[in-house]
Amino acid sequence: MSGALSHIRVLDLSRILAGPWAGQMLADFGADVVKVERPGAGDDTRGWGPPFIKDSDGNAADAAYFHSANRGKKSIAIDMTQPEGQALIRRLAQEVDVVLENYKVGGLKKYGLDYESLKAVNPKLIYCSVTGFGQDGPYSQRAGYDFMIQAMGGLMSVTGEPDGQPMKVGVALADVMTGLYACNAVQAALLHRNETGVGQHIDMALLDVQVATLANQAMNFLIGGKVPGRLGNAHPNIVPYEAFATADGHVILAVGNDGQFAKFCDLAGAPELAKNPAFETNALRVENRTDLTPLVAELMLQHSSDWWLDTLSQHGVPSGPINTIDKVFENEQVVHRKMQVELDHPVAGKVPGVACPVKFSETPITYSSAPPTLGQHTDQVLSGLGLDEAQIAQLKQNKVIS
Repeated sequence: MSGALSHIRVLDLSRILAGPWAGQMLADFGADVVKVERPGAGDDTRGWGPPFIKDSDGNAADAAYFHSANRGKKSIAIDMTQPEGQALIRRLAQEVDVVLENYKVGGLKKYGLDYESLKAVNPKLIYCSVTGFGQDGPYSQRAGYDFMIQAMGGLMSVTGEPDGQPMKVGVALADVMTGLYACNAVQAALLHRNETGVGQHIDMALLDVQVATLANQAMNFLIGGKVPGRLGNAHPNIVPYEAFATADGHVILAVGNDGQFAKFCDLAGAPELAKNPAFETNALRVENRTDLTPLVAELMLQHSSDWWLDTLSQHGVPSGPINTIDKVFENEQVVHRKMQVELDHPVAGKVPGVACPVKFSETPITYSSAPPTLGQHTDQVLSGLGLDEAQIAQLKQNKVIS
């Protein structure tokens, strides 16, 4: 069965994480994605390890980081600094529906690979640019990296303990979210093109995405006028909703409404707590969190983590364990949902991967291949453009491709 986007061809000029994440998602949905990389080195993340996958002889190959964002793609190694390389990429751009790139603003213009140049050879092209700060504005020429974007975009100001230093999230969340937004934007642009026949340029900025994904914290400020701060694991708008120590560990207690709070109090042997005028509603509990939280913390110490997780689950009070990543992949629900997959790799045999979380009923995702080795598909892709063996060999001799 074909994927939902099996009719779509994508030229992925992006590197690192945000752009490749978008390209991987399009590949998961069935698109034919060709990744253009530098001969010799390729995408920087191929070397961002350890850990590395191992070839059949036990030698280190590409980094696990690269494998997180490049499955299902073809790799072609082209030196875009050479005129012949630029000409090849322009020929590829004529044949595709989408181009993804994350070079600095104006960085591809000198190669004739910017939107206007490629639009001239393919007017229906969807061209998605991912940068730190966008194509215009006072910061447009600055380099942008996930860590600094989490800081500038406010996420670090609401992450961490109240008396500790601001903390970044443990994954490059600004990059990942930008990749997700970019993938959505590309699909919207493709739908628009289907109706009008017109392509367009998509301008994605990490800072814009970080601001947008502040979600309720942003609206708390814009409406309430109070600058949110760090609350550790507590929630700014719901109480009790955080991690609590138990008799033998920690669990998450996520009380979402007044009924759940009353159930929790009954299970904890303190029904009177739910009837306290200071705690009857969530708004009151938020207002009086400094009084309530220590009382809940004391109750949670009465029983083990397993007792709380079993009892709360049976009675519909949301709670959960704090899993390390090994425990995540052992979790029965994660196993049932097949969130770990096994992929065929040309030098390492079978390699593990993390599944796409989207479950289609009519166009299920199939995992055709692991992330490619550098230049694995160069000959195949160029042959598809009509180049013969002699032409490909000459390009390799001239070090235009590898």
